Amino acid sequence: MNTPPPCEKIFPLLPWNAIDTVLLDMDGTILDKHFDDYFWEQYLPEHYSLVHDIPVEEAKEHLLTRYHKVKDTLDWADLNFWSRELGIDLQELKLRINHLIGVHPYVIEFLEYCLKAGKKLYLITNAHSSTLSIKLEKTALGPWFDRVVCAEEVGLAKEESGFWERLQQMLHFDKTRTLLVDDTEKVLFVAQEYGLAHLLFVARPSSRQRVQYSCHFPSIEYFKELLPHEVVKK
Repeated sequence: MNTPPPCEKIFPLLPWNAIDTVLLDMDGTILDKHFDDYFWEQYLPEHYSLVHDIPVEEAKEHLLTRYHKVKDTLDWADLNFWSRELGIDLQELKLRINHLIGVHPYVIEFLEYCLKAGKKLYLITNAHSSTLSIKLEKTALGPWFDRVVCAEEVGLAKEESGFWERLQQMLHFDKTRTLLVDDTEKVLFVAQEYGLAHLLFVARPSSRQRVQYSCHFPSIEYFKELLPHEVVKK
């Protein structure tokens, strides 16, 4: 199978005077997705293989198949769902490796810039509330936001049609004056279909993976690309 050529970077040109609200994804956008990739693709399969006395590769293949069945739904991120399904306390497992949770470079500077500019800041995540609590406790990012919203509170995953309409009813933002930053193209496409005016793709969600630009949306590697030169700390 031929691998499609990489996309050329579309540079962001944000009209900040036309943006009142900033919606930020969590995993891969403001937090390094390495923690999640490692947990789901390596740490949990290793634990599962020990519990069931099977090879790690067999455990990984089995789990990836199960992950795929609930992809883009609330169940995918629901730790209670997976704990019941697998008979393993996933919250306890995540706590064991919470030292891997990290904030991307220049995120704090960007949050500070948005607040000084009078923007409303919201954290919008598919992450389960128990995962969210672990990450907010580790990173202390919660107080930066006007509100933190889990998809389970909305009743749909961000990839599902209807999510953004429900979110707008909750937060009362003007979709023509709102910026969404996310590392998942499908989320951005669904938001675009609903009418969110300003959409931005994070091309470096994990510090351990190569950069992949979007073919459809403006991309950034780090949030410093959105900051005035004088704001970026040397």
